[in-house]
Order: sequence, then C-alpha cells, then structure tokens
Amino acid sequence: MIEEHEPEAVRRTTGGAESSRASRGWWDRNADEYQTEHGAFLGDDRFVWGPEGLDEAEAALLGPASGLKGLDVLEIGAGAAQCSRWLAAQGARPVALDLSHRQLQHALRIGGDVPLVEADACALPFADGSFDLACSAYGAVPFVADPVQVMREVRRVLRPGGRWVFSVTHPLRWAFPDEPGPEGLSVAASYFDRTPYVEQDEQGRAVYVEHHRTLGDRVRDVVAAGFRLTDLVEPEWPAWNQQEWGGWSPLRGNLIPGTAIFVCERD
Repeated sequence: MIEEHEPEAVRRTTGGAESSRASRGWWDRNADEYQTEHGAFLGDDRFVWGPEGLDEAEAALLGPASGLKGLDVLEIGAGAAQCSRWLAAQGARPVALDLSHRQLQHALRIGGDVPLVEADACALPFADGSFDLACSAYGAVPFVADPVQVMREVRRVLRPGGRWVFSVTHPLRWAFPDEPGPEGLSVAASYFDRTPYVEQDEQGRAVYVEHHRTLGDRVRDVVAAGFRLTDLVEPEWPAWNQQEWGGWSPLRGNLIPGTAIFVCERD
C-alpha cells in the first residue's frame, strides 16, 4: 500500500507556468469530488456567482436576461458549464472554456449543446472581437500569476461596448483563517501580504496555487487591461443559505464579505 502524503501549505512566490500546471493538475484530480460535493448547489443550468448563492437571474450583472438572446458569451473557468447552460436557456450563444479536461468531461456528462473549449485563460484561442460578453464565476482569475494578462485577453476577444464580469474570493478574506467557525473570525495574517498561497508535494512542486490581490490591486488590474469598472458587488449572506462551503458559512457571511464581483466594460 502506497502512503499518500498531504501537501504542505506554504506562502512563496510562483510564476505563471507553475501556477497553470498546478491548477490543471488540481482540478483534474479534484473535479469528481468537487462536482459531487457542490453539484446540487450549483445545479445543472444555474448561474451562481459564489457561495452566497447570488443568482444571475436575480442580479442581472450581465444585463437583463431578456437582452441576452442572440449574444455571443464566453465563460472562463467554466467547470462543468452550469452558467453557460443557463445563458443558453436565455437564448445566448455561450462558449464554456476551462483549463481542466476532467471538469469539461463533467460538462459532457451533464449534457447540453454548449461548445466546450480546453484552454488557458492567459491565451484565449479566439479571434479579436469574437464575443459580446465574458464572465467568470470564481474561474481562472484567482489562480493565475498575471491577472492583467487574462483581462487583456478578455478585452481582445470582446467587441467594443462588451461587458466583462468576474467574481473572486473577497480580498479581505486573506487576512482571516479559511475556517467556517469562530476560529475564522480573527485576523491571522497581513491583508497586504501578496505572497501566493501554495500547496506543494514532497519535492517542492506546487500542486495548488492561489494568488492574493488586494481590492485596490484588483481595481488597478481592471484599469490596466483597458476596462472601465462600472460596479463592484459584495453579496450579503442570505438567510436561506445554511450551507458551509470551505471557509464560507452563515456565521462568517453575516459578518465579513466572502465574494467580490467586478463589473467591467470595454470602450
């Protein structure tokens, strides 16, 4: 019997290639467990922006649902393409892109007519001006070393006037332990420490990477990529949601923000 060793959690620098390799490997290994654990919450054709359960049908951050018909939409970090199926049901023409082959296999398992593309968000395999809208619910942006590169690629493939909406872990959360209970309510680290969170194997190879940016950093990234930030949404925790999702929980959600959603437009 081969003994499996738990990855070591550290804070250290890591580049784009290592981050991309770690993300692809982690999601390929963990896609089955992720879809089993969260599939019911995500639904097969629901557009949820984050653990709070904010639904695009209610929030309309991409615009009114009635206005989505006929629009070309790129979903980045699509996972099993749940959001894209909802978009298709509104009459949009979505394309679901993900780095993980296994996540896209789950998209095939669930079914539907949404085109699936396996690619890195830092090098989108589409021509300039291919889409009217782009979106990402906790996909790609937190896991890349150079988020501006992702956003420049998104801007390139959007048509003038296109909207780019993405959600990430709220940057404030990086100062707190990733725990759902009372132990997760005391500041334990510097909010200003941008050193990436890395889980590494015995050889020191990264197997999971997440990059921290402050709220100001995220705004500057959006602007540096050539977008205008038109809204910043911090969803409150709703009374109906009693689910714990990693470090997200009703206890913490009622006290500190868990998700930040950036609504951006391309001139």
